[in-house]
Amino acid sequence: MSIMEEFENRKLVAVCTIADVKDAVPTAEALVRGGISAIELTLRTPAGLDCIKAIRKALPEVYIGAGTVLTPEQAVAAKDAGACFGVAPGTNARVIAKANEIGLPFGPGIFTPSDIEIALENGCKMLKYFPAASCGIKHLKTIAAPYKHLGIKFLPLGGVNINNLAEMLSDPLIAAVGGSWLAKADQISGGQFDVIEAQAREASEVLKSLSK
Repeated sequence: MSIMEEFENRKLVAVCTIADVKDAVPTAEALVRGGISAIELTLRTPAGLDCIKAIRKALPEVYIGAGTVLTPEQAVAAKDAGACFGVAPGTNARVIAKANEIGLPFGPGIFTPSDIEIALENGCKMLKYFPAASCGIKHLKTIAAPYKHLGIKFLPLGGVNINNLAEMLSDPLIAAVGGSWLAKADQISGGQFDVIEAQAREASEVLKSLSK
C-alpha cells in the first residue's frame, strides 16, 4: 500500500523520540497493545536509526518511519535502517528528490499554499501539516481548498492531543493524526510503558467512537 493508504488504514501515528535503543521495542510493544501500529521515530537523538532497526526486526507488523528527516543523507540512512516512510517538518525539494530516488515514501511538512505546491511538484500527495496547533484545522481547510481535487491528504502533527483528536480525525482532509503525547520522551526514558499503553488505548477508543 502507499503511504497514504497505510495512514488512512491506521489513523493514529505515535511520534517517539528515544534516547536509548533498549527502550525502542518496549515502547513499540506498549503502543501496539494500546491499539497503535504506526510510529514516527524522530532522528533527533543518536539512537534514532538503531531504534528503527530494532523495532523493524522485533515487530515487522508495525508501520515504522523516520521523522525529522532534514537532509538527503538522512533519507538514505532511514531507508537503510528499514524505515517504511519518512516525514519532515518542512518542504525541502532536495530531500524529497532523494526519497523519490531511493523509493522511500515521504511526507514533507507544509503550512502554506507554496509548501503544498512544492510538494505536489515533487510528487507528494501525503503531506504533514505542521505545526497543526498553531492555527488548527481551519487554517488547513483554507490553504488546502484549491488543491483538494488533486487527491491530497494530511497528517496533522504538532500540538495534536486527546482533546482535539476527534476534531482532526473527523475531517475528510485528514488521513491520520499523530503526536508525541502518545509516548512522551520522559515516559519512554522512565520506563513508563504501562502509561504509554493507556494513552494509546485512550486515543484508540476515540477512533472507535468516531466509526460508530
